[in-house]
Amino acid sequence: MDAAVTEIHIGKVEDIEIRLLLEALYVRYHYDFRNYAMASIKRRLKQAREQLGFSTYSALQENLLHDPSALPRLLDYLTVQVSEMFRDPAYFKAIREQVIPHLLTYPSLKVWIAGCSGGEELYSMAILFREEGLEERTIFYATDINQDALAIAERGIYDLDRIQLFTENHRKSGGKSSLSEYYTAAYGRATFDKTLRRNVVFSDHSLVTDAVFGEMNLVSCRNVMIYFDRSLQDRAIGLFKDSLPRNGFLGLGSKESIRFSSHAKSFKEFVREEKIYQRTD
Repeated sequence: MDAAVTEIHIGKVEDIEIRLLLEALYVRYHYDFRNYAMASIKRRLKQAREQLGFSTYSALQENLLHDPSALPRLLDYLTVQVSEMFRDPAYFKAIREQVIPHLLTYPSLKVWIAGCSGGEELYSMAILFREEGLEERTIFYATDINQDALAIAERGIYDLDRIQLFTENHRKSGGKSSLSEYYTAAYGRATFDKTLRRNVVFSDHSLVTDAVFGEMNLVSCRNVMIYFDRSLQDRAIGLFKDSLPRNGFLGLGSKESIRFSSHAKSFKEFVREEKIYQRTD
């Protein structure tokens, strides 16, 4: 068997191992990554296998099945935890200038930050709503499938060397104050004011397996669905549709769209450039 044939054979075996690993993860722990984009899953599982010290995906699966403490370590690789405050400032500027005027007409509001990761987008939205006078009437729901990420979000502590970028993003988003008003700095860390999360509910929620849990005025889910395959994207958009009343708003990431979804007719483009939609039906 020549080298090329051997490589193909190994690749096919690894594909089988990966599918069995994902099935085991679902059956044992109810985390469902089976319909995530396979290229992305393979890349992240390869990194996990190598850095956790397993020679095969089957060995990684055996460890996962018999040692529950292996689950959080694997989830750190499978869930993307890279974000920043006021990421894509134009998105937040559009929320501030075009969505907020509509939300101001409501006596109370619910905002869902789906896939909140380490909390950067949550704090961005909480600060924006405070600056626009809406914080007191708003409940924020920050959800993720990764419990460790939720714990980081709930602490609201970030490395100080990230703050310069956060500050510049905040300024570009139309910030009406200095970002420094919202955190205290010490020992190389910035700790965000705990009052920013007094109206926040942190919760474990999966867009893959869980149902709608409330009616929201705004759903912001950015750079999560790019890791889903088409059927899973459609399921997530259906969840968002069912979470929004007529005239509710949905914000997606810059590389995401509802164009090919079976639910597309339930929305209109509200700010096309920033992937902000409004439910119409």
